[in-house]
Amino acid sequence: MQWYDYIFWVIAFIVIVLGLLQGGKSEGASGAITGGGLNVFVKTKERGSEKIVSYLTLGFGIVFLFLALLSTSLTAAPVDDEAATEGTESATQTAIMILQYFALV
Repeated sequence: MQWYDYIFWVIAFIVIVLGLLQGGKSEGASGAITGGGLNVFVKTKERGSEKIVSYLTLGFGIVFLFLALLSTSLTAAPVDDEAATEGTESATQTAIMILQYFALV
């Protein structure tokens, strides 16, 4: 693991915690079942700590996306020899099989 992988894990944990800290805008599961949460598009302004948590979640989400792209691009091996090409083809076939499985379910 490289240094950016450790930072990636820390940022992922922070995004999860910030997502859990955000307040719900509906009545929860009971409101979803009974239809009480139909006022989803009502304008409710976030104030104080809710706004700060919302901005932090957005910021750390952007950093998470950037680190995911960075990690993917830095760890991608160049495909020059036949062995790497065969490994890529088998990974592609496995991904297609998984997608087909979920499409049938």
